[in-house]
Amino acid sequence: MATYEPKNILITGAAGFIASHVANRLIRSYPHYKFLIYGKTGWIGGLLGKICEKQGIPYEYGKGRLQERSQLLQDIRNVKPTHVFNAAGVTGRPNVDWCETHKQDTIRTNVVGTLNLADVCREQGLLMINYATGCIFEYNAEHPEGSGIGFKEEDTPNFVGSFYSKTKAMVEELLKDYDNVCTLRVRMPISSDLSNPRNFITKIARYDKVVNIPNSMTILDELLPISVEMAKRDCRGIWNFTNPGVVSHNEILEMYKEYINPDFKWTNFTLEEQAKVIVAPRSNNEMDASKLKSEFPELLSIKESLIKNVFEPNRKVSTN
Repeated sequence: MATYEPKNILITGAAGFIASHVANRLIRSYPHYKFLIYGKTGWIGGLLGKICEKQGIPYEYGKGRLQERSQLLQDIRNVKPTHVFNAAGVTGRPNVDWCETHKQDTIRTNVVGTLNLADVCREQGLLMINYATGCIFEYNAEHPEGSGIGFKEEDTPNFVGSFYSKTKAMVEELLKDYDNVCTLRVRMPISSDLSNPRNFITKIARYDKVVNIPNSMTILDELLPISVEMAKRDCRGIWNFTNPGVVSHNEILEMYKEYINPDFKWTNFTLEEQAKVIVAPRSNNEMDASKLKSEFPELLSIKESLIKNVFEPNRKVSTN
């Protein structure tokens, strides 16, 4: 994947015919970027800042509250961004069950705030990259578990088991009318930072019991840089933002045992048993990532990406 690398070029004779044409060509070839990122204290927002630093892209975090239009406008006036990234949102702590008892708070950020930012960005002529969720679908007769038939970008969400998912499906539908938004459906995010409590691997490794269901997932180490590239390419509309294929809980924990802790053990339980210890049902599905794969042919499958980007860098078990 070709990425923009900032260059310092000195042009002499800038007032001349040739030099001025060279300067204009360079401006077109190496555009100036500046990103405005919302979600500074969040996991994805923090990682985006690090990616910008690595790529030499100027960026600032938004200071305004998403619900306050005047504050968002002030951020844009102050920062003068070329693109806006929305990684802010309510998922609940420690999990989405929190949203069941904090519905107004969830609506305020996930629906009102997101729409407010999208509307302000459209008014200002800015593309907004919106990190959404794929947890708005569940396996059904047309997309059965293990079939390899994934939900596509144009499919209508069929999972509203949790209030969190309900708000996300609601705002995604409304954002379809904003042609300045690129909606990225993230699922069960994973990164190489196994100390992060939001990391799906870290979560299930700490559970007393886990279900064992194949799911589409998002490897942030690979996909977040792709989201930056998508902004540069002016990608818009809805995208299933997952690595191709599915992986089950047990397959991940087998890798964890192989690479990290050979003594690790876990116990499975059924969805019916899980339902007794959680407030809201959870989404399980396979997303069709062919659209993203077509745009980025180098995109690894979920199992390949897990090994390359997560488990190999964290390997503690000797290969000997």
